[in-house]
Amino acid sequence: MQSKAKTVKEYLAELPKDRRNDIEAVRSVIRKYLPKGFEQGMQYGMIGYYIPHSIYPAGYHCDPKQPLPYAALASQRNYMSIYLLCVFASSEHEKWFRKEWAKTGKKLDMGKGCVRFKTLDDLPLGIIGATIARMPVKECISYYEAVREMTGKRGRSKARAAAKKSA
Repeated sequence: MQSKAKTVKEYLAELPKDRRNDIEAVRSVIRKYLPKGFEQGMQYGMIGYYIPHSIYPAGYHCDPKQPLPYAALASQRNYMSIYLLCVFASSEHEKWFRKEWAKTGKKLDMGKGCVRFKTLDDLPLGIIGATIARMPVKECISYYEAVREMTGKRGRSKARAAAKKSA
């Protein structure tokens, strides 16, 4: 369920106390490890972490008025989720993430674009922090532009072939 909150403060205020505490704990880790240049705000009804237009004026290709997304944190109906675009942008980052997560012994509930969790105990916060810290702004932009180039004129098949090659 997408929030209509305009600010992070409003978003947090509308959450039940137990969810608010968990979301705030994850948010604190993200903010601690977020590389220089990224900003926090509301994006797509979630707490978003993104590259502002002042650094990447083109914005997000799906909606250029939006800054380029990097990560997001949300409270959904049946779970909470953290969207780690830095993991999904690179097979190298995803392999590292899965390997590090496996070392924790915690079950990974990962969808196509997010990691779902029901309580804070489901998340290895150290891995979340390390994941957030792994991709500086310049690298994020490079990955984004490379994927956009691969999926541009030649379609998705070129992107799939490149992903398989790097896997």
